[in-house]
Amino acid sequence: MAWENQTFNSDFILLGIFNHSPPHTFLFFLVLGIFLVAFMGNSVMVLLIYLDTQLHTPMYFLLSQLSLMDLMLICTTVPKMAFNYLSGSKSISMAGCVTQIFFYISLSGSECFLLAVMAYDRYIAICHPLRYTNLMNPKICGLMATFSWILGSTDGIIDAVATFSFSFCGSREIAHFFCEFPSLLILSCNDTSIFEEVIFICCIVMLVFPVAIIIASYARVILAVIHMGSGEGRCKAFTTCSSHLMVVGMYYGAALFMYIRPTSDHSPTQDKMVSVFYTILTPMLNPLIYSLRNKEVTRAFMKILGKGKSESELPHKLYVLLFAKFFFLISIFFYDVKILALIMYIA
Repeated sequence: MAWENQTFNSDFILLGIFNHSPPHTFLFFLVLGIFLVAFMGNSVMVLLIYLDTQLHTPMYFLLSQLSLMDLMLICTTVPKMAFNYLSGSKSISMAGCVTQIFFYISLSGSECFLLAVMAYDRYIAICHPLRYTNLMNPKICGLMATFSWILGSTDGIIDAVATFSFSFCGSREIAHFFCEFPSLLILSCNDTSIFEEVIFICCIVMLVFPVAIIIASYARVILAVIHMGSGEGRCKAFTTCSSHLMVVGMYYGAALFMYIRPTSDHSPTQDKMVSVFYTILTPMLNPLIYSLRNKEVTRAFMKILGKGKSESELPHKLYVLLFAKFFFLISIFFYDVKILALIMYIA
């Protein structure tokens, strides 16, 4: 019963990104701005691919899954961080911490496997174009995406259950801006060495194995692109693959640096900066990378926004619509914040 009271009645303290924080108002608006850009970008990508039938292909289906994962990932960590900056509080409950761990690990793991599936898709499309419709039909594509979600969620469940099995009898200060599992293990009173080895093995499976698939796939793709006779085909293949490689490089580079290093080489400040990169900045940049360098996505965007309009009117309409949506989201957010502040004041 004592352990139960300790586990569920004591909150953790999130120390945040900076050791010496700037004014909370500045951090709140900074985090809010990044969140809105990432939220809008990934939401637009999912909606575009769903609404435009010409984007109903395996490549864009996988891209919609990536955007959905990024959308959920940034919603897992950023809103709580923004609320803490707004309220001045740094606490998070045990249940909230476990929830963050589950969704963060599940979505990060799923994204690792999905990026490998996307590399395999590009390999089949470029190296075996005549067999593409058979090897990447909707059923197979759906199964691979589903398995990516399942494998990531399995790892998330393991880590969430493990969190409940540990006792925390010392400091409750987590040297991070969200409940990241390695930062939480440091606070445990138990011997976590065996579990740390299990985590390392899971990281090998979730990071090194997909990276090996990606490297093997793109090695074949690069050779095939070099030997392409058509300059237009070579340019299109290069544009598609370079976008994916940029995302892979950002995500896996930061994740490998974070989780494959020995524990002795970790420092809280360095870990937080790397985590910011692949948990906040990468989800924000992914839709920009894919949309800015992809003519089909740009065409679909223009088509949905400008049906029945002339080409000259489309850019103006696009900017006005984005501007209106941006301030609409901000107004909703601040309305909710005011209601929340009123409730807290009354309570």
